[in-house]
Amino acid sequence: MDVIQTIEERQKKPDAENFHVGDTVKVHFEIIEGKAKRIQIFEGLVLCIKNSGIRKTFTVRKTSYGVGVERVFPVHSPRIVRVEVVRPGKVRRSKIYYIRDKVGKDAKIKELLGSKAVAAVRAANAAAEAAAAQREEALKEEIKAETAAEAAANKSAKKGKK
Repeated sequence: MDVIQTIEERQKKPDAENFHVGDTVKVHFEIIEGKAKRIQIFEGLVLCIKNSGIRKTFTVRKTSYGVGVERVFPVHSPRIVRVEVVRPGKVRRSKIYYIRDKVGKDAKIKELLGSKAVAAVRAANAAAEAAAAQREEALKEEIKAETAAEAAANKSAKKGKK
């Protein structure tokens, strides 16, 4: 049991939980298509946060061309580059599934106002930005290493053909 816990602790992101239910967030998610990698942004309202530990997930809902789209993200996923809080929301429930049935103005969540809330959001976004920059640098180094390895392999293959 201790082995599993140690593995899970190593995979946890320390700054991953900088948002709450009711917040409007931008999830910067890494998409891998073949050899190409890109970052896609999914912006919406956090409906719920489920589970605990490494298995923790959160559901984000947005309306795209009049259709509600929901996506479930693992909090500690290595593919999530960062989660940026756009607007903190003021809700009194831990799961706000009732938003699914609302349309127009009724689907809005009140914004959490005040200097403390604004300062907390700025601090959380700054921490997420720093972690994302660090991860981006690591990815760039990884890509450079891969391209160098591929170039070396191609070079040795060309020498072998001659």
